[in-house]
Amino acid sequence: MSDRAPGDVLVSRDDLTARVREMAAEISADYAGRDLLVIGILKGAVFFTADLVRELAIPCEIDFMAVSSYGSATHSSGVVRITKDLDVAVEGRDVLLVEDVIDSGRTLRYLMRNLAARDPASLETCALLSKPAADRLDLRTRYVGFHLPDVFVVGYGLDAGERYRELPYISVLS
Repeated sequence: MSDRAPGDVLVSRDDLTARVREMAAEISADYAGRDLLVIGILKGAVFFTADLVRELAIPCEIDFMAVSSYGSATHSSGVVRITKDLDVAVEGRDVLLVEDVIDSGRTLRYLMRNLAARDPASLETCALLSKPAADRLDLRTRYVGFHLPDVFVVGYGLDAGERYRELPYISVLS
């Protein structure tokens, strides 16, 4: 068990709720009349994905993938592997990939390449959080909730060794 604990709140519950609603409105307008498949990345994006799709004003289908690049560490190993693949085909579908945080950007880049190879009609990304390191890989993320400094954060699905996911806000791990 770690002696590290949540520290300063970076994004409050109210700010999360408001920004998720804004993002859902933008996504709903952009995908009106289209067959949207929302792919949430487990486990970190599960709360964000659930809240986001509940706010959408358009019908959508939801599926999940699980990937591993962190293990129990607070920094990426650099090796990305799929631990749970999709249950539905993406071919010919409009796909929105929903991530919790874009940290180094390696996981997102890997997932985008993997999903693009499956021939979707379109493929866009939505991230609750983005950090400066992701900008160095020149990744284009269509929808971003919040830009954060390069600190390790927990809460609202994000964890440290499987702890703190249940927090209703985003906090620095101190």
